[in-house]
Amino acid sequence: MSFTLAQIAGAIGAQVAGDPDLIVTGVAEPAQAGPDDLAMALKPAYAAMLGQGRARAAMLWEGADWQAMGLSGAILPRRPRYALAGVSAVMDPGQGFAPGIHPSAVIDPSARIGAGVSIGALSVIGPRAQIGEGCVIGPQVHVGADARLGPGALLREQVSIGARVTIGARFIAQPGARVGGDGFSFVTPEVSGVEAVRASLGDQGDTKAQSYARIHSLGAVSIGDDVEMGANATIDNGTIRDTVIGDGCKLDNLTQIGHNVVMGRDCLVCAQAGVAGSTVLGDNVVLGGQTGVSDNLTIGDRVITGGGTVVLSNVPAGRVLLGYPATKMEAQVESYKAIRRLPRLFRDVAELRKAVFKTGSSD
Repeated sequence: MSFTLAQIAGAIGAQVAGDPDLIVTGVAEPAQAGPDDLAMALKPAYAAMLGQGRARAAMLWEGADWQAMGLSGAILPRRPRYALAGVSAVMDPGQGFAPGIHPSAVIDPSARIGAGVSIGALSVIGPRAQIGEGCVIGPQVHVGADARLGPGALLREQVSIGARVTIGARFIAQPGARVGGDGFSFVTPEVSGVEAVRASLGDQGDTKAQSYARIHSLGAVSIGDDVEMGANATIDNGTIRDTVIGDGCKLDNLTQIGHNVVMGRDCLVCAQAGVAGSTVLGDNVVLGGQTGVSDNLTIGDRVITGGGTVVLSNVPAGRVLLGYPATKMEAQVESYKAIRRLPRLFRDVAELRKAVFKTGSSD
């Protein structure tokens, strides 16, 4: 691949300075950039490392003195971090999946395959499945019976889409992502110890050992447009109705979305976070890494949780949370500071006790 600075700047709506016809064939960090690379020097701290490399061109920021940096050309976007999304899309070489349908793929005769679809080796497309035009399905992918995949999807290797799952346009799933496994739903003949503890907040009562009967997942999963799933992320089927993932949601690696969850638009779920069954998330919710959200809760729009937060109750819109149990971030930080001061406080109290007892004995 090769692009001129003018082509890249035009693709991302940025200003180009210096030689617009300068050709680059890749991107690199400033210190490692060669003469044919576009150095990603998005802020002054990164630009300071340009002298360690050999870049002739760099992506900088509006107003940057590119000539003083010894460059022949530069791209000057208004918001460099956002511009990186566009540049990475232009320069992405892809996974090298071949066009067309591999001879080893197994496609049910009743499946409907759109125009321009690529299906990799050893993939399986089930009965009555619908694959939208322009989809790229990597090797060893499974798409179940009656599943529907919108146009422009990318399913990396070993992705699994269960029966009756519905997915919108431009879906991306990284290796090993799983959509449409049964929910974790089990029940005992009589009230279980877990149910008793939940009702009493601690007392399991006089319960007996019991076996569990599974509740089958009769619902599926419904996913909107422009959703992405990371490697080994999972979304469970609903019990009766579908689990729902709204447009624009992004799920990181090793995330878990339980049965019956309803997720609004443009939510961000970071690595190892999990949302338990029947919880409702509003729009633009951000769950930091290793956040756990309990079941049957309502999380308002624009809620943000810090890493490792455990949410055990409903959260109003706009709240920023941290800790276990989750509290307002500023309150959690203040509590943490107070805990760190405890050893000093105990030493001070011990010294005061010594002084008081010493004074008393001298009287």
